[in-house]
Amino acid sequence: MALKRQKKKILQRVIGYFHGTIFLFSIIIGAGIFIAPKGVLKYSSLNVGVSLSIWAACAIVSMMAALSHAELGTTFPKSGAQYYFLKRSFGPFIAFFHLWIHLFSTPAGIAARGLLLAGYITQPFYPGCFVPEMPKKCLALAILWCLGILNARGVKEVTWFQTVSTVVKMTVLCFISLTGIALLVRGKKENLARFENAFDAEVPEASQIAEAFLQGLYSYAGWGVLVRIAGELKNPSENIPKCVITAVTLVALIYLLVNISYLAVLTPKEIISSDAVAVTWVDRVIPSMQWAISIGVSSSIVSSLNCTLFSASRLFFVASQEGQMPWILSTLSIHSCPVVAVIQILIFASILIIPSDLITLINYVGYINWIQLGLMMAGLVKLRIQEPNLPRPYKVHLLLVFGTLAMSLFLVLTPIIKSPQMHHIYVLVFTLSGLFFYFPFVHFNLGSTYFNKITCFLQLLLNVSPADDVNEYISAKGTSQKIPPETATKKE
Repeated sequence: MALKRQKKKILQRVIGYFHGTIFLFSIIIGAGIFIAPKGVLKYSSLNVGVSLSIWAACAIVSMMAALSHAELGTTFPKSGAQYYFLKRSFGPFIAFFHLWIHLFSTPAGIAARGLLLAGYITQPFYPGCFVPEMPKKCLALAILWCLGILNARGVKEVTWFQTVSTVVKMTVLCFISLTGIALLVRGKKENLARFENAFDAEVPEASQIAEAFLQGLYSYAGWGVLVRIAGELKNPSENIPKCVITAVTLVALIYLLVNISYLAVLTPKEIISSDAVAVTWVDRVIPSMQWAISIGVSSSIVSSLNCTLFSASRLFFVASQEGQMPWILSTLSIHSCPVVAVIQILIFASILIIPSDLITLINYVGYINWIQLGLMMAGLVKLRIQEPNLPRPYKVHLLLVFGTLAMSLFLVLTPIIKSPQMHHIYVLVFTLSGLFFYFPFVHFNLGSTYFNKITCFLQLLLNVSPADDVNEYISAKGTSQKIPPETATKKE
């Protein structure tokens, strides 16, 4: 009597156009719109006209980069497509550096947003004074590990949570936007003052404009999330470009209106001196609505955190399958979740929950991200030349690719040439430090019996097993295909 075959453990393609758009909203509209206006104004020399122009330009650049980036996920429709693409274009060495950077930059970003979220939640309990560090850190840790438990429950629970939290934060941002428009329509002198002579202030230098762009583009960060989770999308060749166009357009409109609303109520100096611009704004307009704003801001950040945790775990899952991370990270739970990868990110983020300057952190993360994006655009051009017959369901115009590459070079090189800072050296040293891990553990594949014992212990403790992915692979032509039954039988 034949035994009943168990359901295969694979990443399930359950995310369609609606939830794909929700995912984009969730990760893009996070902490950025509540902290980046401060940085953009600072590096714009408090010039209101330049600041708003940079926000509009950031929208155009983000759309251009997102559409160029979408080709990666449609050509290689698997989770962690950026990593796989870099490995195919430039080899395992460059792909490992992409992985190495995300191994630390992603938990650092999660830790910073966790602290920001905890600060927004606890601030109403400490009116008129600073929030003590200990309760803020403890709350941040509790939030992160609760999100880890949610991710471990599977994709359906995550998409449900993202939908609810996105509705809440969109409601709050629409409230801020419409209130600002109403104040401008009423035409009070103090509300219109900042816009009458918007460009009269000092004009920033090229290096300052580059830094301001990094601040504004941080608010759009995350538009590549669908490429990272392409293995769980339905019909990625159609849904990725459609979701990108829908989400980035609406986000750009909301961001412009929110910034106009901030400036209609607060002066540029008040904005850059505030640690919570939205809370300061509501204290000036409707003080009794502070709780509602805090809830909206909190839901915005927590949904972005959840989406980042979800997508980053897929990167480490795929890297483990490719042999560049410990094997245990490529295992799945009974809910088809790479739970070990989720736990690894949370451990790193928990260690990094320390006080930090958010503006400096944005520059670190933004600077590294644009280096990687420039590398991907160069790889895309390289693959177009080397493999012109590679099936590409969605093919972006090369003008957008070269435009994104040019913007990447501007943002990376201008600060170094015009005003070099120590954090540029830190980024270089950190990136090169990956060599000490790549050659012994990846290139030469050094291991030990001790590591194997730890792997067996974790597999039993967490009740995880290898993914049953023998029936699907990325073909030599770059498309997702099924292995013929006779070939699969031979492999088993």
